[in-house]
Amino acid sequence: MFDMMKKLQEAQRQMKEIKERLERVSVKGTAEPGISITANGNRKILSVELPENFQSMDKNELETALRTAMDQAIANADQINEAEMKSAASGMMPGLGSLLSKG
Repeated sequence: MFDMMKKLQEAQRQMKEIKERLERVSVKGTAEPGISITANGNRKILSVELPENFQSMDKNELETALRTAMDQAIANADQINEAEMKSAASGMMPGLGSLLSKG
């Protein structure tokens, strides 16, 4: 039982470290005409950059471009997040396998 608790605590510690590391990773999504959205690996939007002339853009055009850039930023963040989680899971699987067999 102690061994199981120890492995669970280690898994929690690793997940916390991954989340902290993902906070420091930044990815971008872009769309014409010059819109850029930056997010971190935890899928939080960090910044929005608009072109100087964004006020002269058609409302629908601006909304579409913003959605495109946000979708791209979140997709890029998802890829990094997924890669980190897979890496952590592969490192934990041997421990999880022995935990499940003792259950």
